[in-house]
Amino acid sequence: MKIKNSIYIILISLVFASCIPNKDLVYLQHTEKSNRENEVNEVVSKPYRVQTNDILTVSIKALDQKLVDMFNPSTSQNQNQNQISQQNLYFSGYSVDDHGNIRIPVLGDLNVLGYTVDEIRQTIEKKLLDEYFNYEARLYVTVKLAGLRYTINGEITRPGTNVLYQDKATIMEAIANSGDITLTGNRKKVQVIRKYPQGYETYTIDLTKDTAIESPYFYLQPNDYIYIKPLKQKSWGTGTTGVQTITTIITALSLITTTILLTRNL
Repeated sequence: MKIKNSIYIILISLVFASCIPNKDLVYLQHTEKSNRENEVNEVVSKPYRVQTNDILTVSIKALDQKLVDMFNPSTSQNQNQNQISQQNLYFSGYSVDDHGNIRIPVLGDLNVLGYTVDEIRQTIEKKLLDEYFNYEARLYVTVKLAGLRYTINGEITRPGTNVLYQDKATIMEAIANSGDITLTGNRKKVQVIRKYPQGYETYTIDLTKDTAIESPYFYLQPNDYIYIKPLKQKSWGTGTTGVQTITTIITALSLITTTILLTRNL
């Protein structure tokens, strides 16, 4: 009788230990630090400052477009702007070299390292007005990053390198764009490796708590590397849900029982 009770206790312990609790799967759960569930949180994201190997798109327009065509990159006139791919942006955009410069037709080298895209736009406008045009030309300059490029690996549905074509994006959007974290992915210890001029910095963010939105790593930056660690339940191999665990244990016990019976009959 004691042996049976011990077996039952072991089985129940295995079921509870191997199952993934709901609190480990839900994103941005309410914590004690938050006063109200519907409170408005201040955005802590700072303007991104351009680094080497970034790709910028620069568009210059004027009342007479022919006057500024020479400043724009040589792209196909028939190409639809909505159909520009990442490959086209690599060839037609302005890549920031190791010295932090981009090379614009006629204007030549322009240092952009450490500047925001708005500061770069103002610099280009000023340079054009001072050296080539006057105010009546009605210049309109647009400077953008050629998408937010990131790489995500580990316990994610679709690992790999992706690009989000928007000015700002969160790590939650990057994860959703990659098919979400798998059941065996550790949402409490998501690693973000971020590139800086002086090197790389690694940070761990807990996406199960709503305080994650206060982290500066909650907002994506170009060339971020995101790694989703696996939970211990994956290495145990007993299943991620109660049904899977019970099925695995029953299968194992059936195999053991069959082996014992066959051994006795020999």
